[in-house]
Amino acid sequence: MLSGRRLDLLDPSPLDIELEDIALGLAFVARWNGQTRGDNPYSVAEHSLLVERISASFEPGLSARWRLAALLHDAPEYVIGDMISPFKAAVGLDYKALEARLSEAVHRRFSLPPVLPQKIKSLIKRADHASAYFEAVQLAGFTEEEARRLFKRPRFKDPDLERLRLRPVAPSIARERFIARAEHLMKAMERGA
Repeated sequence: MLSGRRLDLLDPSPLDIELEDIALGLAFVARWNGQTRGDNPYSVAEHSLLVERISASFEPGLSARWRLAALLHDAPEYVIGDMISPFKAAVGLDYKALEARLSEAVHRRFSLPPVLPQKIKSLIKRADHASAYFEAVQLAGFTEEEARRLFKRPRFKDPDLERLRLRPVAPSIARERFIARAEHLMKAMERGA
């Protein structure tokens, strides 16, 4: 890693995981294989920020701990990249096991349970699908009908999310925003929020 840490992909240690490495990697990993509108690719870091925000909208009062879990939901992609779900399924159990080990190490590093409670996993998955809907329509060239069929159009109580307009930013900005949000949530966890 750029931090100087050596991460063993087959046996990752939480001690070798740094927030800055995650943020840097995710800021340079493009969602939709880079096939998006805009001068910058839409990064996994930006997607992660949106999923965290949507999770909190779906579950008002969501604790900082679970919001951090939502922010880190794709953290393993900082080393293994973003693969579309059909490809992950084709690769099979070895890929899923590698991804699970990385995710557990990330969770331990940030004081989260290695395996999230099913309720939180479901909430994050729902927010992930909502994010994918907006990304598909606004950035990846899907029609509303295609996106509704694949992801279902989400409804929000938060009017800002209903009017959401995605605009990809430069990787340096995505990295900074990701780090700032993670640090904010970690401080809130320390305060017990």
